[in-house]
Amino acid sequence: MSSAPRWDVEGRNWPGRSHSRFVSTGPVRWHVQVQGPQDAPVLLLLHGTGAATHSWRDLAPLLADQFRVVAPDLPGHGFTRGRPVGGLTMVATARALGDLLRALEVAPVAIIGHSAGAALALRMALDDRAAPRAIIGLGAALLPIPGLAGVLFPSLARLLFVNPLAPYLAARMARQPGEVARFLARSTGSRIDAAGIAGYAALFGTADHCAGALGMMADWDLAGLRRDLARVNVPLLLIHGSADAAISLTDARAATAMIAHARLVALEGLGHLAHEEQPARIVDLITPFIAEHV
Repeated sequence: MSSAPRWDVEGRNWPGRSHSRFVSTGPVRWHVQVQGPQDAPVLLLLHGTGAATHSWRDLAPLLADQFRVVAPDLPGHGFTRGRPVGGLTMVATARALGDLLRALEVAPVAIIGHSAGAALALRMALDDRAAPRAIIGLGAALLPIPGLAGVLFPSLARLLFVNPLAPYLAARMARQPGEVARFLARSTGSRIDAAGIAGYAALFGTADHCAGALGMMADWDLAGLRRDLARVNVPLLLIHGSADAAISLTDARAATAMIAHARLVALEGLGHLAHEEQPARIVDLITPFIAEHV
């Protein structure tokens, strides 16, 4: 078992490989995919915890008909190596993403974030790491987990993160036949295609990727973001599946009510990976919203 996803092994048949490049900023060596016309408006795509650029395998090409699409693997995930100064906290990751945008010499007119990526998009705007004119959150994770679970979950993630064996055990479990498909269905409420499952399986089967996901969960400060939601002044579209098993539609409605320029679209029967289940439907919602504000 490899400890980190290798570009010549796990990445050999990676979705969108022809659009991949590697860019270094400080201690981080980013894997980033860029596609679409060079002179088109730029969209930044930010995946969620435990995912990578393969999450955009069907959505990004559709958006690239009209936009210059930039999609990195977040620190600790996929084929990106190194940790930002300050670790995997939301603030440090947002700052590192700002460094990446400067290195690529791009300024996104809109940011599309899935799950934790949506929280990062808002953090970037709040901290002036980017100046998007619109933000789209897909299954956005913007509020702390309610109740006792919200207290215990980050603490458990920290305990697992500091245990050097935990990522290896998680990776070994992911190597069991059918385990990743069962985990995704149970934890997201989505049914995705074989290519998507293969991408997650390739990543979950490596200890470094599992450690990165645990590290992000351990350092994530959603309580701090919640306090800042009232300051968000960028138009925000939240697209949320009614069958999302990770983030409830109730939480999505609550977050929408806290943000002045936010609207919510609920998609009946889709789960947390709605953009992987029905990418064309998501694009049909995204493009008019961007056109309205850009």
